[in-house]
Amino acid sequence: MNALLDARGLSKRFVARTNVFGKPVAHVQAVDGVDLTLEPGETLALVGESGCGKSTLGRMLMRLIEPSGGALHFNGRDLLALDDDAMRHLRREIQIIFQDPFASLNPRMSVGEAIAEPLLLHGIVPPAERAARVASLLETVGLRAEHAGRYPHEFSGGQRQRIVIARALASEPRLIICDEPVSALDVSIRAQILNLLRDLQRRLGLAMIFISHDLGVVKHIADRVAVMYLGRIVEIGPADAVFAQPRHPYTHALLSAIPMASAVRRSRRVVLEGDVPSPLNPPPGCHLHRRCPHAQPRCRDAVPLLAGEAGHRVACHVSADIRFDEAMLPRETQPDPRLSRLLSAFEAGTPSALPDPSPPET
Repeated sequence: MNALLDARGLSKRFVARTNVFGKPVAHVQAVDGVDLTLEPGETLALVGESGCGKSTLGRMLMRLIEPSGGALHFNGRDLLALDDDAMRHLRREIQIIFQDPFASLNPRMSVGEAIAEPLLLHGIVPPAERAARVASLLETVGLRAEHAGRYPHEFSGGQRQRIVIARALASEPRLIICDEPVSALDVSIRAQILNLLRDLQRRLGLAMIFISHDLGVVKHIADRVAVMYLGRIVEIGPADAVFAQPRHPYTHALLSAIPMASAVRRSRRVVLEGDVPSPLNPPPGCHLHRRCPHAQPRCRDAVPLLAGEAGHRVACHVSADIRFDEAMLPRETQPDPRLSRLLSAFEAGTPSALPDPSPPET
């Protein structure tokens, strides 16, 4: 099967400071030589600490941010070679869901107008059929057709996120990039949105890139997981393999930080010493070597490359010699039992166990 999305050596440098003549004198390396692929219908999760570059990478994958270097192909087409008109047409196939739905909706546009905008822009349906299409999209995401006449401030946070999902689906995309889509929602609404995304993916055959710092959520929704640290992917592989047998010290530290009820796990949590290096002046070699308890002299000099078998690859010079404490790894699929029960209800085919969307706020 040919990859739907293929990125090679993708990087992004932002100008941090200029001199009095306007010449750049300092740069931030937000993304540093990222390679990844995405198959049709697959969900790839990007995880890591805040500031690791995952949101920048997500925006680069649809050219909302222009890469500084590398190659990027979507469905066999070179995205970086497309002009503005061609890219605007192609964006019908690639949509994004932002973290804050209220900020991504125009408060002066009704919900119906917001959802109809991509229909108008891409000429997807005739003008006479737009209202019916908007109503259908609202019902697809669990809202009612009459909500089309309301404005964003009249809805709850979970409902606004449903509206944003409906707008993303309006252009009939093949890929949706979800940038922290549930991080600002409470646990019951979070479960609704996650279930909705998975249901839509199964019914419509969507591919997704799911950006999150919540590993508990990621384990439920992702087929593969890519772990980022300071602009680089340090581990990538099937979700089950990454959670059960992490190979990178940073991944192990992230997994040990998942809140669990066990007092033993809390007392034995893996804590990386020191602060995250500044992207203005990242350390040479492996970016983690100053904080890694397993660092060797070669880690300070040579940049580790992603390598491994069976699709589980790690960028670490000493990963083959490390034996992680399995007692520190999460044994449950979700540390929050409420979210676990709600997600399990969906898997069991009993959506009635899920809370109904709350009525619009007035």
